[in-house]
Amino acid sequence: MPELSQDAERVRAPLPFGVAEVTGPSMVPTLYHGDRLLVHYGARVKRGDVIVLRHPFQQDLLVVKRAAERREGGWWVLGDNTYAGGDSTDYGVVPDELVLGRVRFRYRPRRPAQRSLPAVVVWALSAARPVFSGRSARSASRRLRAR
Repeated sequence: MPELSQDAERVRAPLPFGVAEVTGPSMVPTLYHGDRLLVHYGARVKRGDVIVLRHPFQQDLLVVKRAAERREGGWWVLGDNTYAGGDSTDYGVVPDELVLGRVRFRYRPRRPAQRSLPAVVVWALSAARPVFSGRSARSASRRLRAR
């Protein structure tokens, strides 16, 4: 199940930042299908961060998950949506070399139906937000202990 559009790879640029688009439900409620992400490639990852990585079995596929726990050999990653799957419970620990970067910012594009002034104001107030680490790290920890 893809998490990022295929054009999410970083374009050669002087800054280590790139834009990615989310496809899929595994990070709901933090990220939704269609959200755009500002990714800091090569950033140091810590527990609770939302990260972009290469899928361990399909390395041409990029996914976005939460770094839940540091383990021997890499990171245990989990989606915020427990029902969507497609995380370390399916493919195990993700090696460090497959972790590409950390998500810093989320931008939610305006939907065509949001045309009225109140709808545009609500969208404008909630469309762009930083992605903080740890929001769901606590629930991810509970999921780890339950296994």
